Amino acid sequence: MPKVIITDRSGKKSEIEYDSNFTLMETLRDNGYDIEASCGGCCACATCHVYIDEKWTNKLKNMDDDEESMLDQAFDVKNNSRLSCQIDLSEELDGLEIEIAPE
Repeated sequence: MPKVIITDRSGKKSEIEYDSNFTLMETLRDNGYDIEASCGGCCACATCHVYIDEKWTNKLKNMDDDEESMLDQAFDVKNNSRLSCQIDLSEELDGLEIEIAPE
C-alpha cells in the first residue's frame, strides 16, 4: 500500500498507509491526526491546512480558486500550503511528505 509521511504539530514524524479512494484530509482524520476539517471536506473552511514538502508540490493538481480563497483565511500560509481535503491520494503520491499546519 502507498504511504504518506506526516509531521504533526509537535514535530513527531510518522508514516501511514492510505487508500487511493480517499483524500489526504480523510486519511489524516481517520488515522487520528489532529486535523479539525470542520466542513467535512467541502472546501468551505481552512481547518485541514497542511504544508506539502517542496519536492511534492509540482506533483499535485493545481490549486483551484475555491481552495486559494479558503487559504486566504488560514493562519501561517506559506508557498507550499494546501487544504488536505483538496488532495486526492493516488498511487503516484506514494511517499508524499506533509506537515500539519498550526491551528
